[in-house]
Amino acid sequence: MNRHERVLVSAHRCLTRADVERALALDVDFVEFDVQRCGDGTFVLFHNAVVDIDGTDVPLADLTLDQLFAVVPDVLLYDELLGLLAGTGKRAHLDLKFVSPDAAYELTSTTYEVAAAARAVQRLGSSNLVVTTLDDRSVKAVRDWADVLGHDLLVGLSLGRGVTGFPVWRQIKVRASEVWPHVRYRQSRANVVVAHHWLARMGVARFARRRRLPLLVWTVNTEDSLRHWLRPGRAWLVTTNEPELALRVRAERLVP
Repeated sequence: MNRHERVLVSAHRCLTRADVERALALDVDFVEFDVQRCGDGTFVLFHNAVVDIDGTDVPLADLTLDQLFAVVPDVLLYDELLGLLAGTGKRAHLDLKFVSPDAAYELTSTTYEVAAAARAVQRLGSSNLVVTTLDDRSVKAVRDWADVLGHDLLVGLSLGRGVTGFPVWRQIKVRASEVWPHVRYRQSRANVVVAHHWLARMGVARFARRRRLPLLVWTVNTEDSLRHWLRPGRAWLVTTNEPELALRVRAERLVP
């Protein structure tokens, strides 16, 4: 990361057409969105892996698109989103919220993650994307696929997984693997460091600098935190729920 390079800004969690249109009207560099996969193979923009149907949490992986439309009529299709972004000059941050069946990772080109990444590369170009996921195998699958086809694609392993409800031993294991992520990054072949802002402050930012990898920090919302992370060269990209505030803070920092 160049100390004099401005930090890029991403509008976080743009899940509806209105969200996307608001982001496109701003001077943000990236539009971030969560991608889920329905049981019929359709990719949609949705944060949670389940949807409430008559008081029961039903996995999206068990629903067809028509069944999802019946309870969430304004859900935005992934292909529609790519169409909205094409030609705008905005870059896309795909946060993949699903994984493939175990057997699919034996031939990475058959994974659901590669299918989603391939559509985005086709519509937007690999230079206009960053793909992130919490899953190590997903990162490796997309990286391996991109290398085979010669795509210069940024793929990041996200650090900062929610651990509520995990046994204590697993909470400790997860957090240790995030504070000291060396093995996970080597094995997954991630070429972007992606970290929740508090993990980035705990040493992950230093890890990224030492390995000369771009640092994506999420989700930075307060003015003080934005002032810290938008200092030129401190990160590559900051994701925020307050893009207008982030743009103002960045503009003030860049004034001579």
